[in-house]
Amino acid sequence: MTAHSGIRGPAAGLTGRLSERGVLDRFVAGVRAGEGRALVVRGEPGVGKTVLLDYLAGRASGCLVARAAGVQSEMELAFAGLHQLCAPMLEHAASLPVPQREALRTAFGLSAGSVPDRFLVGLAVLGLLSETAGQRPLVCVVDDMQWLDYASAQALGFAARRLAADPVGLVFAARVPGKDVAGLPELVVAGLAEGDARELLESVLTGPLDPRVRDRIIADTHGNPLALLELTTGLPPAQRTGGFGLPGAVPLDGRIEESFGRQLEALPAQTRRLLQLAAADPSGDPVLMWRAAGRLAIGAGAARPAEEAGLGEFGARVRFRHPLVRSAAYRSASVQTRQELHGALAEVTDPAVDPDRRAWHRAQAAPGPDEEVATELEQCAGRAQRRGGLAAAAAFLERSAGLTLDPARRAQRALAAAQAKHQAGALDAALFLLAMAQAGPLDELASARVDLLRGQIAFASGLGSDAPPLLLKAAKRLESLNLDLARETYLSAWMAALFAGRFAGAGDLTEVSRAARGLAAVHSPHPAAMVLDALTLLVTDGPVAAAPALRQVARVFASDSISAEEEIRWGWLAQAAASAVWDDVRWRAMLARQVQLARDVGALDQLPIDLGALGTDAAWRGDFAMAAALIAETDAISAATGSRRPPFAAMLLASLRGDQAEAAPLIEATIAEATAGGQGIAVTYAHWAAAILANGLGRYADALAAAQQASQDSPALYMAMWALPELIEAATRTGNTHIASDALARLAETTQAGETDFGLGMEARSRALVSEGETAERCYREAIDRLGRTQLRPDLARAYLLYGEWLRRENRRRDARAELRTAYDLLSTMGIEAFAERARRELLATGDTVRKRTAGTVSELTAQEAHIARLAVEGRTNAEIGAQLFLSTRTVEWHLSKIYTKLGAGSRRELRRVLASLGQADPQA
Repeated sequence: MTAHSGIRGPAAGLTGRLSERGVLDRFVAGVRAGEGRALVVRGEPGVGKTVLLDYLAGRASGCLVARAAGVQSEMELAFAGLHQLCAPMLEHAASLPVPQREALRTAFGLSAGSVPDRFLVGLAVLGLLSETAGQRPLVCVVDDMQWLDYASAQALGFAARRLAADPVGLVFAARVPGKDVAGLPELVVAGLAEGDARELLESVLTGPLDPRVRDRIIADTHGNPLALLELTTGLPPAQRTGGFGLPGAVPLDGRIEESFGRQLEALPAQTRRLLQLAAADPSGDPVLMWRAAGRLAIGAGAARPAEEAGLGEFGARVRFRHPLVRSAAYRSASVQTRQELHGALAEVTDPAVDPDRRAWHRAQAAPGPDEEVATELEQCAGRAQRRGGLAAAAAFLERSAGLTLDPARRAQRALAAAQAKHQAGALDAALFLLAMAQAGPLDELASARVDLLRGQIAFASGLGSDAPPLLLKAAKRLESLNLDLARETYLSAWMAALFAGRFAGAGDLTEVSRAARGLAAVHSPHPAAMVLDALTLLVTDGPVAAAPALRQVARVFASDSISAEEEIRWGWLAQAAASAVWDDVRWRAMLARQVQLARDVGALDQLPIDLGALGTDAAWRGDFAMAAALIAETDAISAATGSRRPPFAAMLLASLRGDQAEAAPLIEATIAEATAGGQGIAVTYAHWAAAILANGLGRYADALAAAQQASQDSPALYMAMWALPELIEAATRTGNTHIASDALARLAETTQAGETDFGLGMEARSRALVSEGETAERCYREAIDRLGRTQLRPDLARAYLLYGEWLRRENRRRDARAELRTAYDLLSTMGIEAFAERARRELLATGDTVRKRTAGTVSELTAQEAHIARLAVEGRTNAEIGAQLFLSTRTVEWHLSKIYTKLGAGSRRELRRVLASLGQADPQA
């Protein structure tokens, strides 16, 4: 059954709902006006959510209306709800970008293909809704969302968060909204006011009702319309007049269901059995139901009493009056009866057309272990996984394990189900299934896989210090069983230890690297082997010994010789190799490629990580507008996917700007949250950002403390290495020359191994701070020369600043002015305000005059608008911009119109000129 009718007609359900109707009227008006809108209607069973949805659909004149409803027994069928809603729209799928179109077709089982990323399916749904609304506004109504299958809920929740300028409305009704729609606007539907409740109750009474009983019913039901109507049905005359009221020990929805149960008991046995059969079949297909009824010797006449009682309809679709009627009917059947019902439904379901539903019915019909059915469910799981339905695959595998008698095979299927649960994000359920797997006999490889999965679950749970030792244990066990998997597990352990940083404890980078060296030294053409060799050698033997291997990793992963799959999987660790040798050029190239690959395949779980790193690079290059745009995009995707990650780029950007009001809360919150979660990498990054902020503000003691915190970790944790120049500057300014000298030695070990202009330039700038006379001046000039050959303009500007400050203290005021003026111009143009103020004060001390100024930025535009404007002047089409930023084409058009208005541009050519005048675009491009 795909839908159900309202409570005895819309009039009763809408009694007293003026406020709610007003909200829905405004919702429809907004959609008609071209505004994308989403709304969650929440309330207890029977409160009138469905009636309000019917009202909304009736008010949406001039709009296309699409409807779907979750069905509890269909929750395990991947994309069932989404297909129910979108099937009539599929003619518009041809207009979608190819990756989105193919992801949607694969999810719906219309074509074979690689497993689609769940967020790419969500993006395809967004595009499909937008295309469908191209001619008329579209209103989508999804009832009983709490029973929607996981894959559908995730895709629709993603689309709802990305609606903007599309004339699309998405309305979800749910008893308790799930995480996929958390944070969306809500309409909370409560019970009726006392007067409205009394009016509704009296309108349906067929006999006298004692006022005390009436008042007690209204109080007990809290004005719930369905309860008001149903709990008086069958109420004995003595209770109608005696004032005893209703027993209140059972929850309200339970009492409503009991009322429906009493109505079912009054029906003929054949009619009850027909309703039980209909409740067991979520499809609502009357042909299928009547074929199954024939096998159970249920005649066509059994339908009439149910229809006359108002409990169900048996027309073009089979419908229940309310989900609680379905629940009451199904619960009224004994276990043996349910098995018979599902057995009949399985027999009449075509295995070629709907094999998954047939297998599910067979599983429900099985009285005990059944290897044939368990095997069939395994096959269903494989189909679900190929379509991207990980939660459905996990459910099939879990049920398959439950029907398996052989202990070894049962354990294997439980392990497979645990893996699927982990991939679907159901971590607690995965741990339960792991325990089930361990209860059976496992061979050594399967047992090692259990350890591996436990480590992966710990890492995914954010338990930073727990994951490394678990993964290390698994890697050691796998060495004698599967070399490739052992190598990959060592890399996972190394990454987990990197993230845990100072909190790693057992299984830190040193322990993982030493354990992995034997395997890392074994030659293999696999890219993972190359990365493992370089990173473990860095920890065990130091940067000089590891430099050739690190440079090779950076060179290979920055080229096109690595497959997209390998780049996405191991590229993040390859970035660590490039960072370890200060290879900013290849680090940037890797980042750009990884971001593009993640965009291409819709890997929205990985994309925010890569975008955050690219935002760090943009801020470090002084391109603050791009950094802000990348941060905004990262935040938008994280909000859409429900993920949370430390605000790495935002901390760096605010610190470089010298904006203490913005930077300090970000830094403090990150340190607190990361410490609680055992994520040392975020703590180190936050302290590094704090050191930059304090150095810019001239608070050198604070900078010293922060930089010491940041640099205490292994140099393999590259943020600790990046913090050394901050430590050296702060230490020299506070007179702690011994600290500065020790830090310089550590820094030089890494920069000289890397042999890049970036690294050697930073070393020269830092060495100048601890030197005197000609040596200091030569080092400053070398720093300016080397950093001038990089894209890292903030560090170049800081080299000019430090050189100018040194010259002034050497009483070479004229020379100092030239360097300080260059520093000030660079810093103020980029918007690096605190360091620019340092340069300004130094200029004043030389006798120069200088006015404060700020960077020329497109301040009228939001970060997202600035990003869209850049892409537009680079020649991207609206569709290409939408695909990159996970927006619909219509939303991009809407943003561009706002951009043109704000900047006074009438075309992309004029937009280029405006941006070029503000330093935001190349006028010749």
